[in-house]
Amino acid sequence: MVFAVFFISMLHLMLYVSFCLGLLIQLLSDDTFVTRKNYHHTQEEIVKILKRILLVVFIIVIVIILAVMALFAFQSYRFDNYYKFVKTDKPIEAQYTALGPNEVSSVEFDAENDTYKKYEIWYPSEMKDRSSAYPLVVLANGTGTPASKYKSVFKHLASWGFIVVGNEDLNSRTGASSSASLDFMLKLNEDRESDFYGKIDVDNIGIGGHSQGGVGTINAVTNQENGDFYKAMFTASATSSFWGQQSQLGTDWSYDVSKIKIPYFMVAGTGDFDAGTAEDITATEGQGITPLWSLNTNYSNIPDTVTKVMARRVNTDHSDMVNHADGYMTAWFMYWLKGDVQAGNAFFGDDAELLENANWQDVIRSQ
Repeated sequence: MVFAVFFISMLHLMLYVSFCLGLLIQLLSDDTFVTRKNYHHTQEEIVKILKRILLVVFIIVIVIILAVMALFAFQSYRFDNYYKFVKTDKPIEAQYTALGPNEVSSVEFDAENDTYKKYEIWYPSEMKDRSSAYPLVVLANGTGTPASKYKSVFKHLASWGFIVVGNEDLNSRTGASSSASLDFMLKLNEDRESDFYGKIDVDNIGIGGHSQGGVGTINAVTNQENGDFYKAMFTASATSSFWGQQSQLGTDWSYDVSKIKIPYFMVAGTGDFDAGTAEDITATEGQGITPLWSLNTNYSNIPDTVTKVMARRVNTDHSDMVNHADGYMTAWFMYWLKGDVQAGNAFFGDDAELLENANWQDVIRSQ
């Protein structure tokens, strides 16, 4: 969309310049005008010069368009292959930021719901030929960002041996759409005609979300009827409780982390949009989307009996957190849903990798 607007703007500029130079050439072709102004150059020389200028302008515009096209193509490639570009600092982070060992396939189903539209599922390609069950991860969408906009995240998780499901809900904060995705997968798991029949490990189901999807993740676990199915959860830059006030975005953005009973890994960025400058919920200015005070408050309000980890990614802002935290999100689910002890070393123990990783700060762990 942005490229289309730019292309049309450049085309209009080129046509405008061409039109103006064309008028000037036509004017200078008038013997009376040339004579009256007493130009030193002949009429033919002036016309040649202007034609050359027009050609140079045309070439410059084309070069700019091609350069922007190349830039957009690279940005698209970078987004779709973020795991090749995210800076990592430690071995476990690097290992799980990269693609996993599994080839990946995907499938879509009509959700028969105007809000959710469709369920998108990514899974290891070997699944159809194996009798074993796979852990399931439900992903909750950020504001205005349906699952179809970040397929690379689904692909990445699936490459590590997870079945991953999402939908097209643009406002996931209540957790209802994530609940619907989970219900749909559980039905497929019981459907003898489905490729997913018996392939979902119902004892190892996780959920994660970014931004508004973080709010949706919390509410899916704590407020939805099927919330007890989840074994572990993750949020990246979950919208703070400040915005869940009636005087702000409304109470349907609110949540209660004190109800959480499963292992929870929460992250945010130190960039301006996430961090802001406010120091508590009472500040009327400088409220970021996920400021440090919000993380600290949420961490404190989660029962101490729950395994909880908090961290902020250095020099990273809100929109990049879904990708830049993906390595540790994957490690979190690898540990809790697949029993990967090595992945757990990122979070637990006196020498936990997260504690010494230069990419991360403000790390707090319950155990």
